[in-house]
Amino acid sequence: MPVTETAAGASTEIGSNLPELTVSELSAELKRTVEGIFPHVRLRGEISNYRGPHSSGHVYFSLKDEGARIDAVIWKGNFQRLRFKPEEGLEVVATGRITTYAGKSSYQIVIEQLEPAGIGALMALLEERKKKLAAEGLFDEARKKPLPFLPRVIGVVTSPTGAVIRDILHRLSDRFPSHVLVWPVRVQGESSAAEVTAAIEGFNALVPGGIPPRPDVLIVARGGGSLEDLWGFNEEIVARAVAASAIPLVSAVGHETDFTLIDFVADRRAPTPSAAAELIVPVRGELKAMTESHGARLIGCLLRYFERLRGELRGLTRGIPAADALLALPRQKLDATGDRLPRALRANAHRHRVEFARAAARLSPSSLRARFERFRGRPGEFLERAGRALGTLIAARKEKILSLAKLVNAFSYHKVLDRGFALVRDAAGEPIRSAAAVAAGDPLDIELADGHLPAVATGGAPKKKRGGGPGGGQGSLFS
Repeated sequence: MPVTETAAGASTEIGSNLPELTVSELSAELKRTVEGIFPHVRLRGEISNYRGPHSSGHVYFSLKDEGARIDAVIWKGNFQRLRFKPEEGLEVVATGRITTYAGKSSYQIVIEQLEPAGIGALMALLEERKKKLAAEGLFDEARKKPLPFLPRVIGVVTSPTGAVIRDILHRLSDRFPSHVLVWPVRVQGESSAAEVTAAIEGFNALVPGGIPPRPDVLIVARGGGSLEDLWGFNEEIVARAVAASAIPLVSAVGHETDFTLIDFVADRRAPTPSAAAELIVPVRGELKAMTESHGARLIGCLLRYFERLRGELRGLTRGIPAADALLALPRQKLDATGDRLPRALRANAHRHRVEFARAAARLSPSSLRARFERFRGRPGEFLERAGRALGTLIAARKEKILSLAKLVNAFSYHKVLDRGFALVRDAAGEPIRSAAAVAAGDPLDIELADGHLPAVATGGAPKKKRGGGPGGGQGSLFS
């Protein structure tokens, strides 16, 4: 026990009459005292040592200013409902209650609400996010997609009850009526960022040509407001969803002077929702007038082109000579050739006559006799050459005879008789080709495939009609 001295020099024990407390009891007493004095406070400070949610879902960090630091904790349930999430270095205003943590003999604030400390803090946070996303290339023009010229289906992400959707529909109706799909979301508040992100991803998940159809272009729209009101469109999850959209997307958030993070990520930025509608569809009347103007210009161009071709054709026609002029020289050559033809024929006949005389001279009896006398002394050689020549001649003649026999056999009428037909001849042995050529009582010879049958015609044309012409009727030819 602590000891002190009295004025007379005697020492006594201080607090010897105080009750003893355990450490736990003292900690509990301090906790009740602190929580009773500070049931709710609003602290302004800079977030420090923030590492994100713990595995349990709770969040631990510190709040500091120039001269002090206090531990802070946000329980899992409150963290999920926070509109603004803590970030390292962000100056915030935290609302909560002060309590103690007996395990460390320290005090801390249990945060229930968190908000940036003024516009400056929001702007600083926005600039940090812009730098981060720009460094990743999400603002690059090369990755931005062109808008379709005339979209058939337009998807709009906005509040279904505000003036924004009415302005967009009215503007689209005035310019070019289109099929519009609205994905209703909250455009302000704690759940705004999550709903807008889900809408963009939901539109991209639709199947082209399905029910409902996938939009050709998206509009993310909201009316004007303060920086805090528009903050949902500055959240990183929304910016990344816009960047990942496979459908071309137009950002139309706020007024012309308002800029949000998705304006830099979107494929196109419109100053107002109405301007977004004007950006994605043309004016139908102007488009029709332009089409008609182009059509008229095209027809006029074709007419002028054909007229120019017609003029060129007339010019080329004048350069072509007349038919008589073209044929004059060939006619002259033909006449000259015709004049030379009799002389050429006579000369040709004379040349062949001379060649024939030379050949006849070589084949005269005296020349043949001389050749025979020349080979008489060599009978063996002569007979051998003669035999080879005769064999060659016989083989050639045999082959020719066989070929002719095949041809005769192919065209022979016996082939026809083999198929069941008959050949009818008259008494003179001539084939009868017409029933009108037969009169009653005429003898006939009928040749079949296996022989001849004699027959007498019992009907037919009268004798005087035999030379041809129609008879009085035709009966059976055979008895």
